[in-house]
Amino acid sequence: MNEPQRLIKTARAAGERSYSPYSRFRVGAALIAEDGTEYTGCNVENAAYGSSICAEANAITTAAAHGVRKIDTLAVVCLDGEGCTPCGNCRQLMREFGVDTVILTDEHGNPVEYGLADLLPHSFGPDSLPER
Repeated sequence: MNEPQRLIKTARAAGERSYSPYSRFRVGAALIAEDGTEYTGCNVENAAYGSSICAEANAITTAAAHGVRKIDTLAVVCLDGEGCTPCGNCRQLMREFGVDTVILTDEHGNPVEYGLADLLPHSFGPDSLPER
């Protein structure tokens, strides 16, 4: 099993732990930090929908809580649908933590790799701000 396939498998396992009683749309994410440490996340819904958290954001904020400031790769898997891609908020979080590669799946569940610039062209990030 190659690295993208392994990371998709890890993301899928995280998605199995999703708390999604409202949408029943389970999503899992797995990331590799710059130091090689892996973190996972799943979507966690809330009756107050705006308080829900995406799988990608869950994985990124968990990594950040452990001191991670640079993420190399992030994989996202939707267990209950096809062609799912990260929302705009998650793409912006990925930009903030310098994600280089995003792995999604095609309609057959095969890994497809994207550069973050493909998913978030002309982005605004830390380097867009004036120096302090």
